[in-house]
Amino acid sequence: MGKKDIRRKEQREKKRIARERVETLFTLAERVFPYSPELANRYVEIALSVQQKAKIRMPRKWKRRYCKKCHSFLVPGVNARVRLRDKPYPHVVITCLNCGNIMRYPYLREKKARRKYASKSTENGNGPDWTS
Repeated sequence: MGKKDIRRKEQREKKRIARERVETLFTLAERVFPYSPELANRYVEIALSVQQKAKIRMPRKWKRRYCKKCHSFLVPGVNARVRLRDKPYPHVVITCLNCGNIMRYPYLREKKARRKYASKSTENGNGPDWTS
């Protein structure tokens, strides 16, 4: 085994550990938010620094749970407003109530998947009957 292989293994191990830490920190932020929002925000900041240092991607489920501007942990209905909009394209609008930042995420992919599923189920005769 050469030096490159060892270095590659070490890098993989570092990234795996970083992913675990990011997951743990966001889970802790989710648990602690009702009692101490400041601590939850600090956990998010630490998770972001770990993620940036290790050069890993933030998992999608956590990517949308913090504000990109003020790095606060977002909880819909408490410090974030979530709205669905259809025009000019279908998207979710998340507004951070701490700093006022607006984030938009398209949901066209989900809509296409739902349409595809509906068309498959109607072909099989299992789907909803829209004729009546």
